[in-house]
Amino acid sequence: MWPSPLLLVLLLPWSPAPGMEDAAFPHLGESSQPTPRACPPRCSCPQPDTVDCGGLDLQVFPDNITRAAQYLSLQNNQLQELPYNELSRLDSLRTLNLYNNLISSEGLPDEAFESLTQLQHIYVAHNKLSVAPQFLPRSLRVVDLAANQVTEIFPLTFGEKPELRSVYLHNNQLSNAGLPPDAFHGSEAVVTLSLSGNQLSYVPPSLPPSLERLHLQDNLISKVPRGALSRQTHLRELYLQHNQLTDSGLDATTFSKLHCLEYLDLSYNQLAMVPTGLPRTLAVLHLGRNRIQRVEVARLHGARGLRYLLLQHNQLGTTGLPAGALRPLQGLHTLHLYSNGLDRVPPMLPRRLQALVLPHNHVATLGAHDLAATPGLAELNLAYNRLASARVHHWAFCPLRALRSLNLAGNQLTRLPGSLPSGLHTLQLQRNQLRALEPEPLAGLDQLRELSLAHNRLRVGDIGPGTWHELQALQVLDLSHNELSFVPPDLPEALEELHLQGNRIILIGPEAFLSTPCLRALFLRANRLHMTSIAPEAFLGLLHLRVVDTEGNPEHVLVQLPPTAPRHPRAGGP
Repeated sequence: MWPSPLLLVLLLPWSPAPGMEDAAFPHLGESSQPTPRACPPRCSCPQPDTVDCGGLDLQVFPDNITRAAQYLSLQNNQLQELPYNELSRLDSLRTLNLYNNLISSEGLPDEAFESLTQLQHIYVAHNKLSVAPQFLPRSLRVVDLAANQVTEIFPLTFGEKPELRSVYLHNNQLSNAGLPPDAFHGSEAVVTLSLSGNQLSYVPPSLPPSLERLHLQDNLISKVPRGALSRQTHLRELYLQHNQLTDSGLDATTFSKLHCLEYLDLSYNQLAMVPTGLPRTLAVLHLGRNRIQRVEVARLHGARGLRYLLLQHNQLGTTGLPAGALRPLQGLHTLHLYSNGLDRVPPMLPRRLQALVLPHNHVATLGAHDLAATPGLAELNLAYNRLASARVHHWAFCPLRALRSLNLAGNQLTRLPGSLPSGLHTLQLQRNQLRALEPEPLAGLDQLRELSLAHNRLRVGDIGPGTWHELQALQVLDLSHNELSFVPPDLPEALEELHLQGNRIILIGPEAFLSTPCLRALFLRANRLHMTSIAPEAFLGLLHLRVVDTEGNPEHVLVQLPPTAPRHPRAGGP
């Protein structure tokens, strides 16, 4: 006789259905323990919504990625494709990083993105894409497709993305034909667009009017079509360097509507004139490496707020910068005129100018009043000109009471200039023809911290007594590559770094560094030193010494550092 159905129910053991243990019976057996999170093999999952599989040389898209993932990193692998079924199920993704893989356009299915309705950041730079994805999610804020081989963009690649802020397309193979006129239609929040390093021949029309930063450098751009930048009234930075722009490729309206423009880089083009119609807001104008032969005051009239004007490597010559041409720029801070064939300091420069950079020109004379128009100069660079001592007036630098840095390297000076401003911090006189140093030109320079006299013809006997006496703040002294036969005496007490390499020093006596107790670095390489020519006690008082470089002498020199001074690999010692 069989038991009744009710009795069977009472006698048989019961177990919950799979997956019901925790919800229905948390007290049963092992179900009371937390279930470990699923994470793909070799990957890390530091948070419940984060999966990091970067740098694992993966060739296949990892499985077992939790559907709750919001941040997925697959950068620095060898993936060639993304499987549609795996990617499309990750509908919570906010950030997808595919940087530096081998993904081709065929391996990136457009359909996979349709379900990623929360995706905000996608990084596919440094892959093998030949065309951009035809469709990307409407939710995107940042798209990086840089350093691929992209030749074509589609209307819905970047269009209809109201939250899109930044697009990076640099270092691809885009021509104007591959960029549709409605590429950014419906994407009115883009502030950064990088199209540098492509094959554009003109500035694309219909760029987002919301742009603040536009990178178009390193293209083949020869013109900016009329009106191409008329709607970008929020643009603050515009990069057009390394293109093929000529004067005919710009007109008076090209930049005139850019009422927020602060930075404009037109360097490395083929301009013969300064562009006209520059906005009043412009602070930095980079025109270096063009073919500009003359600066006309009328062309800079609108850019009265200019702070930095860079004109290096042009063809201004002796007449290209007329007197007063820059006077309207009353707030100009820095003027770069490197390598322009100038034969004198330009007259009537803006009075508030603080940095004048004139190296590698043909300036041969400095008169008493040549620098008087710019009393606020803090930096003056006249390196590698043709200045000789006889043609530098004794009072030439006297008006520059605010001067902190003076560079006269690479000229033909045989003696130190006179009447140097007392507030100087840095004085560079290397690669001249100095044969003697006297105390008078250095008198009063009690704020000088760095003095370079390298590559001259100085001998110890030609350094007058008391030369260093007033240089109480000097920390770095470079006397390398001269004709010194021993360490000059009575060096400044505050000295921390002393360069004596490349001289003819044959002897270091016991008192050589008595006056420099703060010395930290000493360079003596390539002299004529032997072990027996260095007094054993010469370095004993240098308790802060960290580096002693004695390489390149006729005999390997071992230097015994003071016991409290840490040894540096280049410092000699047992």
